[in-house]
Amino acid sequence: MGTMDHPLSPPAAPSVPVERAGARLTVDLDAIRANYRLLRQQAGPAACAGVMKADAYGLGMAAVAPALVREGCRVFFTAHVDEGMRLRTLVPPDATIFVLHGPPPGATRAFLEHDLVPVLNDPAQIADWRAAARTLGRVLPAAIQFDTGMSRMGLAPADLQALLDDPARLDGIRPVLAMSHLACADEAAHPLNALQCERFRAGLERLRARFPGLPGSLANSSGIFLGGAFHHQLARPGAALYGINPQPGTANPLRQPVSLAASIVQTRTVQAGDIVGYGAHFTACAPTRIATISIGYADGWLRSLSGRGHVFIDGARVPVVGNVSMDSITLDVSAIPAARVAPGQLVELLGAHQTVDDVAFEAGTIGYEVLTRLGSRFHRSYLGLA
Repeated sequence: MGTMDHPLSPPAAPSVPVERAGARLTVDLDAIRANYRLLRQQAGPAACAGVMKADAYGLGMAAVAPALVREGCRVFFTAHVDEGMRLRTLVPPDATIFVLHGPPPGATRAFLEHDLVPVLNDPAQIADWRAAARTLGRVLPAAIQFDTGMSRMGLAPADLQALLDDPARLDGIRPVLAMSHLACADEAAHPLNALQCERFRAGLERLRARFPGLPGSLANSSGIFLGGAFHHQLARPGAALYGINPQPGTANPLRQPVSLAASIVQTRTVQAGDIVGYGAHFTACAPTRIATISIGYADGWLRSLSGRGHVFIDGARVPVVGNVSMDSITLDVSAIPAARVAPGQLVELLGAHQTVDDVAFEAGTIGYEVLTRLGSRFHRSYLGLA
C-alpha cells in the first residue's frame, strides 16, 4: 500500500505541511484494517462494528472510516450527532450509524436528514423520538440502551420495567438493537463482568418477548475477549482498532497503527547547578547536553510526563528532564552522539520502541486519553490509502 499525506476528505485536525511542522504523526491504515479483521474473527459469528467517536480516537475519521468500509464494516458508532453527520459522508448509503448519546432536544431533523439511528438512553429521549414519529406519521428506528451496572448511560432498571409494562411508550419506534456497556471488561476476572452479562441476557430476553429477534450488543473492545457469552449479535470495538491493548497485563495481539516523531529545535550543554524548565524542577548535577523538541502539552503530550517520560533516538531510551511545556519538551541527550541531536533531527515519541499504552503507563493515565489528545499542529500522513 502507498503513502498519502492527506486523507480522502479534510480531517478534523488539518495536516501542517511537513516543512513547517514541529512533529509528524503517521497512521497506518493497514494496521487498523488488520486489527479489525482480528477483532471480527474473535467476535464471530457476531457482526463487528467500528467506533468512530472523537474523530476515530484522534486518528482521523475521514481516513479510518473508508479503510474499515474496505474491510466490510457496515455498522458504525459515534458519540455525538455532528460526528454522525460527518461520518455519513464517508461511508456507503447502506451503512448504519448509531449515535450513542441519542438525540439532543431539537436535533431530530439532523438524524432524519442524515439517516442516523439514535441510541435512546432515558424516558425523555424515548418520548421525544416517539413524538417525532407521530409528527412524521411513520415508524422510526432506534437502539435501546439499558444500564446493567455502570450507572452512566442507558435506562435504569425501573425505567426498563416501565417501558416493558407500557407498550404504548414505544409506539412509532422500531427497536433495531438492544445494548449496554461493560464497566470493567479490561479486568477479565472482575465480578461485575459476569453480573452485567447476566443482567444483559435477562433484559434482552424481556425485550425480545415484544420484539422477537431483536439483536443485542454488549461487548466493547475488551468485552470481545471475555468469551462468547458477551458477544451476542454485534460487537463494538473502539480502542482496540487503534492498537490499545484490550487485555492489560497480557501480550497485546493488535498491531500499532500510530507513530509520532518530533523535531529537535535546539541542543545545548548546561553546567552543574543549572536548572532546566519551568519551576526549576531539574537541576543538572554535571555538564549535561539538553535537546529541546517541538512538541508539548498543547499538542496533547501530557504534562504529567514531566521528569518521568521518555522518548527514543535510534532505539536508545532518552529521559524527559524538567517540566513539559506548552510547546516544547527538554531531553537529556548526553549519551547520544552529537550529530544525531542536531536541530532538525527527529526523535520517536510513539512507534517501534514505545506504544500508546507505554506512554499512558508513564503518564498515569490510559491509552484512550493519550490517543484522543493528539493535537492539530502535526504533519499527518496516512499509510495504506492507495
